[in-house]
Amino acid sequence: MADNEGSNRGTAAMDEEKRREIASKGGQSVPAEERSFSKDRELAREAGKKGGESVPDEKRPFSQDRELAREAGKKGGENSGGGNR
Repeated sequence: MADNEGSNRGTAAMDEEKRREIASKGGQSVPAEERSFSKDRELAREAGKKGGESVPDEKRPFSQDRELAREAGKKGGENSGGGNR
């Protein structure tokens, strides 16, 4: 079957919460100090930039909603230790 659109096999058959749970476990399996983005902030910055460029402006929620962007930045800062490095 060349066209898998509409196929409900594997993770496609799971609900969103179950897929997120499985994806989260993959990320948790590597210690933070061994994750490439935690070691190389420039690599993380470039990856984020590249990912952002692949999405049209009108579909970027942060470009449409500055308050959403502010809240996300605040939450990220709190989770990273608030800049206490």
